[in-house]
Amino acid sequence: MHLLKAHPILFVLLFLVGTTSLSAQQITGVWKGRIDKKKVELKIIQNGDSLTGTAYYFETANNYKRYSIKGYFDARDNSVVWWDDQLLDEKGRLLFGKTEPQLSVADFNCPGGGKMYLEGKATPKENTESSKSPVDLTKASGPNFPDEWDYVIDNYTIGSNDPDIIDSIELVALGPKPAAPPTEKPEPVLVRNRRPSMVSIPPMPAPKRKAEPVKEPQPEVAVVKPQTIEEKFTTRQKTFVMDIPVTGDSIELHFYDNAEVDGDSISLFLNDRLLFQHIRLTDKPYIIKLSTKDLSADNELTMVAENLGAIPPNTSYMVATVEGKRYSAKLASTENSSAVIRLKKTSP
Repeated sequence: MHLLKAHPILFVLLFLVGTTSLSAQQITGVWKGRIDKKKVELKIIQNGDSLTGTAYYFETANNYKRYSIKGYFDARDNSVVWWDDQLLDEKGRLLFGKTEPQLSVADFNCPGGGKMYLEGKATPKENTESSKSPVDLTKASGPNFPDEWDYVIDNYTIGSNDPDIIDSIELVALGPKPAAPPTEKPEPVLVRNRRPSMVSIPPMPAPKRKAEPVKEPQPEVAVVKPQTIEEKFTTRQKTFVMDIPVTGDSIELHFYDNAEVDGDSISLFLNDRLLFQHIRLTDKPYIIKLSTKDLSADNELTMVAENLGAIPPNTSYMVATVEGKRYSAKLASTENSSAVIRLKKTSP
């Protein structure tokens, strides 16, 4: 401590080294390895607590399938969930046969020495009850398959982590690829054999001035901003589920993922006010405790889906405890509806 007081420059250098080490350990980047024993190059881009990017399942550079991916990253326990969302491109014929879209759940490990790993399990997205296969990926310095996401990854720490930029690149990546114009082959000219005759050679024409190439206008990419959670709350239809009588000093609420853990994320509104957001549902409870004195006589607790996960709709299992009595409900939320629970104060 005395050494740092005596040498403030040394303190600054140690601080910079520490922050550089932390910033280097980010989920955004290129990952290479295997999923379900198949070779994979995965590009992950973090956008808030959400993930986007692309996945290449390949045999060779000219033999691959490319999917867009979506997912979520929880920095509290370094858990990562992502799934193959849309098939964007397919080239050649994969020798290992049919490649099904995968749902992967992994841990983000940084043991040191610049090494970073994603290790976990994967299942086919359409059949999550089937046996799990290993996920074994290592963060790489660069890609073998160049695409639109390389710019974002290369410049992520100096500005390209802006959500508007990421959303714009995602529109480009998901957009249709322009088809190459067909090449017209000239028809062959048939010439009959005939005796040669004297012909006059016309004078050479004056050289024509080379026309300037016409620059075609580049298409503009419209930036579509996603809805805020407040906009989702106000525009979606509210579906009533149940009433819960509230007595005593408090009510305790536990929220779980009701089905396969697939990246469901929710927000909670109490009486039209945002209470909690970015609640990622798992098989372990997310616990909320509300004081009875802070509640009105009649209250509405609304669950709004931030996403639909890999397996729509967004479903949660809620358990409420009031003075030792339990109430449970299955809550479903979609892009058009939100689930509502009424909390009503009653006399003991």
